[in-house]
Amino acid sequence: MDHYELLAANCQGTIEALAMAVDPAAPALATGAELMVAAMLNERKILACGSGPDAALAQLFAINLLGHFQQERPALPALALASDGGVVGAIASADGSDEIYARQVLALGQSGDVLLCIASAGLNGQLQRALESARERNMAIALLSNGVDERIPALLSAGDAAIALDRIAPSRALERHAVLLQNLCEFIDHALFGGFTGH
Repeated sequence: MDHYELLAANCQGTIEALAMAVDPAAPALATGAELMVAAMLNERKILACGSGPDAALAQLFAINLLGHFQQERPALPALALASDGGVVGAIASADGSDEIYARQVLALGQSGDVLLCIASAGLNGQLQRALESARERNMAIALLSNGVDERIPALLSAGDAAIALDRIAPSRALERHAVLLQNLCEFIDHALFGGFTGH
């Protein structure tokens, strides 16, 4: 298979997979947007985390909210927990890598905040501890996961948003999560400021 054929096959597969993800993802994505909008209207914030490449997705999400995204509007309160390398390194050195997000959630999270947790490669110790810490702080949770994990139901409450893909390769989950997160940002913008375009 040459480069063109490989690219065409990958793009076609991504398009088909995204189309199939709309029905199962839409209700949970809408719930996630509602949780975040309610938090911000009550002067609360969004904390976002993910491991490995998902940390970059968490940063992209925070950039979209803090920046202008698709229209001129006020900055929205969002913080990516992996963005400060000094903090992450210090916590990992002192308390172990599983605590890098949990310690920040416990320090910065407040009741009424929302934790956005992205798990394209599945739930690991870092993310599980972050979810547990969000529960301790009485925060709502929006979780994007890859496949079914028996630990997840015990970590979520009835009002939380859980968006689970069918188990796929982490690189493909990352693609789909990126698209879902962009749509989540658009839902939030539309709810708070109008101007929804749908494209």
